[in-house]
Amino acid sequence: MNQVYLLLGSNKGYRYKYLLLAKYYIQQVAGNISRQSSVYETEPWGTTHTSNYLNQIVVIQTPKTPFQLLKVLQKIEKNLGRKNKHLNAARTIDIDILFYNELIFHAKNLTIPHPRLHLRNFTLQPLLELDKSYTHPIYKKTIEELAKDCEDDMKVGIFRKANTNSRIK
Repeated sequence: MNQVYLLLGSNKGYRYKYLLLAKYYIQQVAGNISRQSSVYETEPWGTTHTSNYLNQIVVIQTPKTPFQLLKVLQKIEKNLGRKNKHLNAARTIDIDILFYNELIFHAKNLTIPHPRLHLRNFTLQPLLELDKSYTHPIYKKTIEELAKDCEDDMKVGIFRKANTNSRIK
């Protein structure tokens, strides 16, 4: 089984509902969710013309290869109403692969680890909550070190605490 960190984000419509639905479908077709961060409310990255995001990181155990996983995640996004318009458009759901084991991988439509995760507080803060000592395979720095070095000043705050006593079913 492969351990994969996924970032979920929604800033259109019923944001929290879309996060819940994404987790449900991930459990059905992608892999078992073993851990999840709190839900964070964050300012939109790269634009001021859209609503705030709700973001959450989930850790899954999956037998899927990176491309198989990407394909099922894109299908979940499409089924939940995601339309690929432009880079910073509002989205019902966005699902990014952050880490896939310790893999370093570059292809036309997939880069692992996610190439901008170290630049964004909305990614680093939930990662800190889950595993501050996790070491980025390219930069050889822990999540805690990446967060200290991050120059992003966008506001990130907890929207809803993770319930560590319950599992997604």
